[in-house]
Amino acid sequence: MGYDGYDGYDGYDDGLDEVPTAVKILIAGGFGVGKTTMVGAATEIMPLHTEEVLSDYGADEPSGVDGKTTTTVALDFGRLSLARDIVLYLFGMPGQERFWFMWDDLALGALGAVVLADTRRLTHCFAAVDYFERRRLPFVVGVNCFDGARRFHAEDVRRALSLGPGVPVLLCDVRQPSSCGDILAVLVDYAAGLLESARSVAP
Repeated sequence: MGYDGYDGYDGYDDGLDEVPTAVKILIAGGFGVGKTTMVGAATEIMPLHTEEVLSDYGADEPSGVDGKTTTTVALDFGRLSLARDIVLYLFGMPGQERFWFMWDDLALGALGAVVLADTRRLTHCFAAVDYFERRRLPFVVGVNCFDGARRFHAEDVRRALSLGPGVPVLLCDVRQPSSCGDILAVLVDYAAGLLESARSVAP
């Protein structure tokens, strides 16, 4: 499935009776990696953000996010009609460690996740990768290509994160709706394929 920029289903024009399938998708990664930006760029509705001004406690984050003044304290939320019959509900997960206690609640019912990575501080996505691997929740890695950051091939990132050969790794720019749509389409295809494979081998 590729993202074709579908503008949404109004339910009236073609007489279709089918209700679009609602799919919950998580957007995860380290502090300042672009989760809020991705939800805001991808959503077709007004996004919900729960950002607060950084306190002194959160101001000691590593280099690369020196200009960041706010942080997500609960979640970001948006919606994207990926196709006529699929609507994605996007939940951006908080990146700071002190808010990780919310991850379990946010992960309930999710089909899969996008783990955003910043090659300048790649270790900051380790926690999200480990979390989804332990939960056996399908995920893809989106390498957010920040301006001025050194570019790496997707396979270099795969090796650095010790990912299996089947986990999709894609370069992206989360400021661009089309780039966000493409990575979300890859995730849905990947997760659906894993689900179908599991059903085929089930007794």
